[in-house]
Amino acid sequence: MPVIGVPLRYAHSDDGHPILYLAERVRRAFQYAGADVYSIVPVQNVDYINTKGNEFPELTVEQKAIIHRNLDLCDGVFFPGGIKFTPYDRYLLEVAIEKKIPVLAVCLGMQMMSCYNEEVKLEANEGDVLHNQKNDDLSLVHEVTILKDSKLYEILGKEKIMVNSFHNYHATSNHVYRTVATSSDGQIEALEYPGETFHLGVQWHPEISYEFDENSKKIIDAFLEASKERERARKTSRLTV
Repeated sequence: MPVIGVPLRYAHSDDGHPILYLAERVRRAFQYAGADVYSIVPVQNVDYINTKGNEFPELTVEQKAIIHRNLDLCDGVFFPGGIKFTPYDRYLLEVAIEKKIPVLAVCLGMQMMSCYNEEVKLEANEGDVLHNQKNDDLSLVHEVTILKDSKLYEILGKEKIMVNSFHNYHATSNHVYRTVATSSDGQIEALEYPGETFHLGVQWHPEISYEFDENSKKIIDAFLEASKERERARKTSRLTV
């Protein structure tokens, strides 16, 4: 069973205290799909929810080493949605790329892919496409067009699909990943990293619709299959040491 690392997200409790959390829908989707979920906790001694992006200290050598050790325990990494990403999240992605660990990122996680090594470039949504259906978890609300020469198309076998959508901001540029899907208003809906390693980001939430949407199931299952390949390689490596 592959181990999927999930960076905890940042929020406030009802009484205003900063908290870290793993969304229940993420846990349930991956456990139901056949994976162990491993919570990856931030490493800096800062208030992650209240600290502004430009006020974070640089990661120390020791903190970077902790991230490396955490990712050595993972067969894949799932970057969930949320309200902000930090230098810690960016470095997690950088190390996952370096170690060729399969990655699936959704919503804010995909937006981080678009600018993980440069200035944050996100803009508020405008137009007629419903990009935030808010509390409706059971609907697919807008169409996405997928490039045929992409990993995503290889997984789904479709050029157009319907997706859910829960975001108020969108990525505006992308210089490292390849844009492989867009909405009718031109927003970036999916990104892929060049190369053989599974590195896919989607603006929607397949973990929410995994149990009732065939396309969502195919995306997560493909990610887990890539993670299982890394799991097998990891176990073989331990046996030969």
